[in-house]
Amino acid sequence: MTETPGGAEQGTTEKVSSSGREPLTIYMHWCKACGICISFCPHKVFTSDRDGKPIITHPDKCTQCAICWLHCPDLAIVSNEK
Repeated sequence: MTETPGGAEQGTTEKVSSSGREPLTIYMHWCKACGICISFCPHKVFTSDRDGKPIITHPDKCTQCAICWLHCPDLAIVSNEK
């Protein structure tokens, strides 16, 4: 992890796409790779990386149902929608 000049840590999977921001932010340094978000997602928005942590591979399928961030024991997933 690196620190920005303001002191904030970087280490999320938030990405910017052509349609704007991703629907979710995953704080990878909080995630313990339990796989709950990947298993519970009804729209299969996530796949796992080589460490078992979630990667947002289908952001267009995310409906903001909240299942992933409500079930995450580490509170590592937050919505970017307001």
